Order: sequence, then structure tokens, then C-alpha cells
Amino acid sequence: MKRAAICFLFVSIITVCSIRAQSKLSVKWEELTAADFREAIQLSKGTCLLPFGILEKHGPHLPLGTDLLNVRHASLQAAQQEFAVVFPQYYFGQIFEAKHEPGTVAYSMDLQLKLLQETTDEMARNGCKKIVIVNGHGGNEHLLPFFAQAQLDRPHDYVVYVLDGERSRPGGPPKKSTAIDYHAGENETSNTMVSRPDLVHIERAATESGIDQKRLHLPEDVYTGIWWYARFPNHYSPLKPFAQPKQMTKASSSKTNSTKRANTRSTRGPKSA
Repeated sequence: MKRAAICFLFVSIITVCSIRAQSKLSVKWEELTAADFREAIQLSKGTCLLPFGILEKHGPHLPLGTDLLNVRHASLQAAQQEFAVVFPQYYFGQIFEAKHEPGTVAYSMDLQLKLLQETTDEMARNGCKKIVIVNGHGGNEHLLPFFAQAQLDRPHDYVVYVLDGERSRPGGPPKKSTAIDYHAGENETSNTMVSRPDLVHIERAATESGIDQKRLHLPEDVYTGIWWYARFPNHYSPLKPFAQPKQMTKASSSKTNSTKRANTRSTRGPKSA
């Protein structure tokens, strides 16, 4: 009886030490050692997040990597709530409509698809069997569902999920503006004030016009690629008028981040092999 009790105590101590060791694991792929990475994959049960941003102009007041910074920030927060391995910053997406703006990096369509396929293949080879692509860029809204659908072209030993961006999600505090908030407006500015407040130059927000030029008139169910440039050639669709600095607070994005965390957790599904 005494021997059984000692064995039980020993196993309990080992289990507690293991849990404590696991809790100290970083969720960031790039920060893990090779041995820690193996433990992290086991702890996450093969669930990995691929935050997908872009490098493009975000008005006169936000950094080029706004989408990149915000989506990885949200993904890291989600992974802290329920452990998952978060892939490094990824910005190889669709942004042809902004090639005329300084700092934009636009890769060819062939390279975008090939690089994303090889990235998910490599993630899976390393144990990521449930890959959640967390989209932070509006220009990827057609690219990523197509990529996910294209996975049926041949057998894979992993599954790709696409979690769309945070725009127009229900809940949260009321906005300060009723204007169109497509790009570098209240939504993205508030989010960046949470993820990287040091990079937000709110005093520059009103130095450029983001007024809808309305130069393209098509039925709502007809799409053409030039629609964005035709309406917003400055690659900017801000508040009108842009909110004063005191009005633009972190509160606007707190609900966004909590909603994205909840959606990421619900995507995981059963902890299958």
C-alpha cells in the first residue's frame, strides 16, 4: 500500500513538473528550440496559426505593416488563451491594387499560391495537422478561400482552415463615425493603437483625402478588380471627419480581439490526430 502511494506521488510530481514546463513554452514558432518545438506541437495537438498580413500603405498615419502587426497580435493573444503554435510574420499575399504606393510589396500570383502551398506543406511536415490561416488583409478575401478549396486537388494529411478578418463583426462599443471604414480608418487605427501604439501618428490622419471618388458604377453583383482604385486612389478610406485623438481609443478594438480569439478556438474542433 505504501509502495503504491509513493508511486502515485512520484507520478503526480512528474505530471505537475511537465505541466509547468509546458506552460512556459512560447507560442511563437521562431522562439522555440527544436526540442521545445516538439513539445509545443504535442501540447497544441497539432494546431498551428498562420497569421496572414501584407505590406501596403495605410493612410498617412499608420505603418505599412498594419495588417501584419494586428493579425499576429490577435493570433498571439488567442494562442495564450488556448495553446497553439503561431507561425512567424507572413505577408506574401494579394496587393496588386496598391503597387503605385510607396512601400507596397506585391508578389506574382503564381508565387503567392506556390509559397503558401509549400508553407502549409512544411508546417504539416513539422506536425501542424490543423492549420488555421488567420487573415488580416482585405485583399486576401478571395485568395484564401480559393487556396483552401484547392487543397482538394490532391490528398493531404492536414486540414487548412481560413479565419476571415475582423471587419463588420457584431458587438463592441459604438463607432465614432458613420462613414465608410474600409481602410486605415477607425477600425484599423484602433487595433493598431492596441498592437503597436508607438507606430500610430494620429496627428497625420487628416493630411490626406480618403473621400470616395465614385468613379465606377456597376451593379452590386458585378465585380472587377479596379473597383478599389477607382473609388479610393489614395489607398485610404478614413473616418469622415477623422475622429479626434481623444476619441480614438483602445476600446474600439478590445471586442475585436476577444471575438477573434473565440473564433480561433471554435475552429479547432475535436482534438483528433
